[in-house]
Amino acid sequence: MVKDITFITVNYAPEDTAIGLYTSQLAEFLVTKGYNVSVITAFPYYPKWEIPTEYKDKPRFYTEDINGVKIYRYKFFVPKNQTFFYRILHIISFNYGNYFNLNKIKKADLIFCNIPFTTNVMLGMLLKKRLKAKLWTSIKDFEFDAAYESGLLKENFVSKAFKKMLYKIENYLFTKSDIISSISYNMVERIKKKAPHTNPVFFPDWVDVDFINPAKYSQHPFISEEKFSILYSGNIGQKQNWDVYITLAKKLSVYTDIEFILVGEGAYRDELLERLKKEGLLGFVKYFEPIPYKDLPNLLCSANVHVLFQKSDVIDSVMPSKILGMMSSARPSIITGDLQSEVAKHIKLSQEEGYYTNEDIDTIADKILELKNNSALCTSLGEKAREYMINNFSKKMILNSFIEKIENL
Repeated sequence: MVKDITFITVNYAPEDTAIGLYTSQLAEFLVTKGYNVSVITAFPYYPKWEIPTEYKDKPRFYTEDINGVKIYRYKFFVPKNQTFFYRILHIISFNYGNYFNLNKIKKADLIFCNIPFTTNVMLGMLLKKRLKAKLWTSIKDFEFDAAYESGLLKENFVSKAFKKMLYKIENYLFTKSDIISSISYNMVERIKKKAPHTNPVFFPDWVDVDFINPAKYSQHPFISEEKFSILYSGNIGQKQNWDVYITLAKKLSVYTDIEFILVGEGAYRDELLERLKKEGLLGFVKYFEPIPYKDLPNLLCSANVHVLFQKSDVIDSVMPSKILGMMSSARPSIITGDLQSEVAKHIKLSQEEGYYTNEDIDTIADKILELKNNSALCTSLGEKAREYMINNFSKKMILNSFIEKIENL
């Protein structure tokens, strides 16, 4: 019977976005169900790629307790420049320091390793062997695939050889897991191709539909009630297609009753803001830094439309968790990417329309204008999206399914 669980993850609370948010919620949920939970992790740094002030003066190895979870941290290397080379150093630093943190874990029935940082599985394997535990590998992002697909790592003779080596390592680590999961069905199928001898399962991210609830929000000060607001909130990185965002903003900037709201941090933020400034769009596009998680429902529910423009060649190497919050807010979403992706399927099954290719900018602009002028359609699409979240991705349903899975290990 599983009683003691150790997480190995680069992101954890107080980070309140993406992997840090989901891992913290899962760990704290397990505590409420009577499990003993510990976490081996880094100092918080995401999404600003900077260790916050309250942690900078802490010792390199630091232990704390958050909501009943014992947390063992290592102050690792956080690069200012997120090139592929510096990200490799970033990963190596995390694994080097947390190798020593492994010795602080005296008992575990299950080790839960989060990916990205495929190398986390190496730490998990060492702990599994010493404690005779089960190993669960949870794939949130195919980090190697995304590096190539987003253009972060260029294709050439050397990188092709490096890529082959990386995929061999990835295959080996996957096959050493007792259970392996991912957050979309297409990503599960990709695991099967990468590591044919595994039997991966579907374990998606979730959304707290009671927390992000349009029935009980207050208008957020970032967003005007007098204008039709188009919101992007989340990581500002290389996986998004900012050319589409800028082109669409230029097309719609002639409408004085429309505003673009951009909220977030990330490796591409400074470059994006500079591009917006050169195009004369800052002002029409209003930029704000990330907000506390507790204010997220007000932000999401205050918008009229959510947008997310993905690069077309980044197909199912990542399932953006921000989509769940967007759809839970009961506001329609406009998303671009590959039409065969799983995100496209979810949009089709929920609000039925709103997924486009990156070449459909004119169609997207027309759709936004239609939604602006047709409040009934806007409301209908948003309500369908929220209903889909309630029925398929609610926090309570997904987390209870995790309990069932681990008890059957």
